[in-house]
Amino acid sequence: MHESQRHFVAPPDEVEVLATDRVTDTGTPTSIWGDAWRRLRRNPVFLVAVVLIALVLLIVVWPSLFTGQDPRLCLGEYGMDTPRSGHPFGFDKQGCDIYARTIYGARASVSVGVGAALLFLLVGGVLGALAGFFGGVLDAIVSRVAEVFFAIPMVLAAIVLLQLLRPATVTTVILILVAFTWPQAARIARGAVIEAKNSEYVTAAEALGVSRLGTLGRHVLPNAAGPLIVVATLWLGVFIVTEATLSYLGVGLPPEIVSWGTDIARAKSEIRTSPILFYPATALAVTVLSFIMLGDAVRDALDPKERTR
Repeated sequence: MHESQRHFVAPPDEVEVLATDRVTDTGTPTSIWGDAWRRLRRNPVFLVAVVLIALVLLIVVWPSLFTGQDPRLCLGEYGMDTPRSGHPFGFDKQGCDIYARTIYGARASVSVGVGAALLFLLVGGVLGALAGFFGGVLDAIVSRVAEVFFAIPMVLAAIVLLQLLRPATVTTVILILVAFTWPQAARIARGAVIEAKNSEYVTAAEALGVSRLGTLGRHVLPNAAGPLIVVATLWLGVFIVTEATLSYLGVGLPPEIVSWGTDIARAKSEIRTSPILFYPATALAVTVLSFIMLGDAVRDALDPKERTR
């Protein structure tokens, strides 16, 4: 052996230990959802959206807390009267209290949005998750059926079907909206599940003997639910706007159901002479904007690129 290649190791008792390695405490590890919640609490957009949505939901559940007037009580002698005590927005052409109708109109409009978003999440999420996880024939069938519905414009299809199914109800509108939008959720769920099922924790779960359905429910879906929740939140605002559009066109909810869409349709003839259109339209815009802000905040919180910054 060459002299330069020789190595000498000192006995342990002759080496002075100057320092020891210490494991730095990095805190309690958090999950994706825990980290997202931490980011959301610091996001002012999320906080504003939550406050506005909480107010809207309170109006939907307990409208009597905000007005004691009957939104269906219309007195002809008060037609187009200006605001007065107990009637801060005045009266419409039929003599109905505009403030009471704006408050009670939230119930039908928000009910359509929330109901359609939940069903959209359930139907599209389940079909897309099953197609992405099991693949094969099931994936092919779901994908081909989804492509057919992708080719049909939602508003046009809703107009045609609601004309045939009149008078429409809140349930009817929800089912029709979901029938032509579930492929959006299915496509996103399918992609998220395909990405998640190839992860190491899924392989480990299958190696431990967990069934395929168990792996899907306990490991894949919780880690693939983020994009689906974001898109459902954003679509909730779209559903509320779509209901108002259909009611404005006269094919949505009937006039006897108080909603923002029907009130906007009732006020369109006075748009140049009275500001009564402003009240239901503003309530609709603020509500939709709140859910869009919520969806944007949740999307940013669940974005892996944002979490690495």
